Formats: sequence, C-alpha cells, structure tokens
Amino acid sequence: MRLTRARTALWISASILSAGCAGIGDADCRGANWYDMGARDALVYGLRPQVDQYAAQCARHGVALAEKEYLAGWIDGQRERERRMSGTEP
Repeated sequence: MRLTRARTALWISASILSAGCAGIGDADCRGANWYDMGARDALVYGLRPQVDQYAAQCARHGVALAEKEYLAGWIDGQRERERRMSGTEP
C-alpha cells in the first residue's frame, strides 16, 4: 500500500513539474477547450487553477481565456480526483 502511494506521489510530482514548464502557444489558445483544460489540470496534474498563467500566455496571442468554462472544468476535475484518491465509487 505504501509503495503504491509513494509511486503515485512521485508521478504527481513529476507531472506537476513538467506541466509547470510547458507554455501554451497561439494555436493552443485559439483552439482550447477551456473546460477540458481545467478538468485535466485538476484531475491529471493535481494543480491549482492555472487561470492567471493561461490568461497571461494567451493574452500575448490576443486570445482571452474563457475563465468560467475553465473553472467549471477544474471544479469537476478536482471532485473526480478527490473521489478517486479516496477510493470511493460513485
């Protein structure tokens, strides 16, 4: 059990570090599904909302972040992450 948790913690840490280094380009900003990005950031990467970072990166390309959609996805992703981490079934 401890080994599994240690591996999970290591995987999450590596994911966060690699996600923090990645930028978002013009095509990514223009074609973004903000809901899906929010859900992914919470569920897969375990990140806090990245609204400010994405807004700043996309502003360089003249694209506005759809904050409501991103945050709705993040909330749903975070809920799912918590459910999975607790081991409870729906």
